[in-house]
Amino acid sequence: MKPFSNYDKVQSISNRPKLPVDGYVCKIMDAEVKQYNGRNGEFGKLDISLDIYEGDESGFFAEDYRSQQREDKKWGCVYSLYLPADDGSEMDEFTKRKFKTFMEAVEDSNPGYHWDWNEAGLKGKIVGIIFRNEEWEWDGKHGWKVRPFVPKSADDIRKGNFKVPDDKPLKDSTVNNRSTSANTEDIIDGDLPF
Repeated sequence: MKPFSNYDKVQSISNRPKLPVDGYVCKIMDAEVKQYNGRNGEFGKLDISLDIYEGDESGFFAEDYRSQQREDKKWGCVYSLYLPADDGSEMDEFTKRKFKTFMEAVEDSNPGYHWDWNEAGLKGKIVGIIFRNEEWEWDGKHGWKVRPFVPKSADDIRKGNFKVPDDKPLKDSTVNNRSTSANTEDIIDGDLPF
C-alpha cells in the first residue's frame, strides 16, 4: 500500500474529545436571527453560538472548531430559540416563555445588562447552560451528542444549583440494534446535520 500524505498529522476519530454532561458558565460568541422554510411556512430562530467560559473545559468549542480539518467547519455549540409568531397559540406561548427564560438568565448573569431586542448586543455576554446527552439519527447513522439544554444564571452554575437532566433518547428510531449507552458515538461530529 502506498502511504498517503500527512499521515502523522491527521487527527484520528477516537481522539476527538467529548464535553462531559454538566452545567457550565458559557460566553455568547455570536447571536444571529435566521429565517427558515418549514412545512407550515416560514419561521425564524435566534441562533446563539456558545463556548465554555469558565472551568476545566474553558474554550472547548473554540478548540474543537480549530481542530476541524474539513473546509466547511461548523461551530459545535448553538442554542436555538424559535421566534414567537404572535399567533396566540399554546405553542407560541411556550416559545415566548422559553425565549424570556433565556434572556432572564443572560440578564441575571451580566449585572447592568437588560435585553433590548438587539441580538448583536448578546455577543460577549455570559450565561449558565446545563448540557445533556441527546440521541440523534440522520441519514441511516446514529449516536449521542452533548447539547445545550437549559439556561440558568452563571451564579447558579457556579454554586451547583442545578440538576443535570436525564439523557434524551429518540422516541422512534429506525436504526436496528442501537446502543443505549449515552457515551457511544457512531460517527464523527462533522457528519452530523447540526
